[in-house]
Amino acid sequence: MRLFDTHSHLDDEQFDNDREEIIKKIWENDVKTVMEVGSSLETSLKAVNIANSHDFIYASVGIHPEFAENADDEDFQKIKTIAETEPKVKAIGEIGIDYYYDDSAPRESQLNCFQNQILIAKELDLPIIVHDRQSKGDTLKVLKDMNVTKGVIHCFSGSAETAKILINMGFMISFTGVITFKNAKRAIEALKVIPIERLMIETDSPYMAPEPFRGRRNDSRYVKYVAEKMAEVKGIELEQLCEITYQNGLKFFNITKEENIQ
Repeated sequence: MRLFDTHSHLDDEQFDNDREEIIKKIWENDVKTVMEVGSSLETSLKAVNIANSHDFIYASVGIHPEFAENADDEDFQKIKTIAETEPKVKAIGEIGIDYYYDDSAPRESQLNCFQNQILIAKELDLPIIVHDRQSKGDTLKVLKDMNVTKGVIHCFSGSAETAKILINMGFMISFTGVITFKNAKRAIEALKVIPIERLMIETDSPYMAPEPFRGRRNDSRYVKYVAEKMAEVKGIELEQLCEITYQNGLKFFNITKEENIQ
C-alpha cells in the first residue's frame, strides 16, 4: 500500500527536535510521497531544503494569506525564482484567502498576494495549492476571474454545491483528518459528490490530527486514517482508495515515474 500526503508542514517548529526521526517513521509507515508546503518566503526555502534532502519529499512555495500584508513585489519575484530553479518544486502554494480572524491581513492585501502568485503559477505552468477559509466567496471569484483550472482546494470545508462548482472548473479537492470527526457531516456530504479521480488526501500536519489523535501533533503517518474514512464513505477497499489517490497526486503535481522512484 502506498500513501501520498499531499499537504504537510514538516518545516514547522513543532518538528525541530525530531524532524529526521519523524521523516524516517513516515517512510516506514507506507507514506511513499509527501508534498512539503511553504507558507512564507522563509518556510518555502525550508520546504525546498527538506525536499532536496529526501527522495520521497517534494515542495511547493508560496505566501499564505496570513503573511499577505507584508508581501511585496520582491517577495513574489523570489518565490518565482525558487520555483523556476528548484526541480523539486511542483506547485505554488499555499496561497489564497482567509478572513477567519478579526485581525486577518487586509482584504486588499490578501487579494493582491493571491492574484500575483496565481500569475506566477500560470507563467511557470504549475498548479496552485489553495487555502480558502471564510472568504465569503472571494476565493472562488478570483479563481473564476483569472480562469484558473490547475489547482487543489486543500483542507476542503465547503459544501457539496461548492465542490461541484470546483469540479466543473477542473479543480482537485483534498481532505484532512477533519472527515474523521463526529461533527464532519458537511465535509462528508461534499466528499460523497466528488468523483474519486478528483480526490487527494492530506494531513496538513502538524495540525488537523485525525481521530483518534485529535488534539495532538499531527504528521504524515496519520494520513492513513484520512484514507480509511474516505474509503468507507466512497464504498471501496482501502488499498484501492490509497492507490487511486496516490496516482491522483502524482498526476496533479506532475511527478514522473523517473522522479518517483518508490
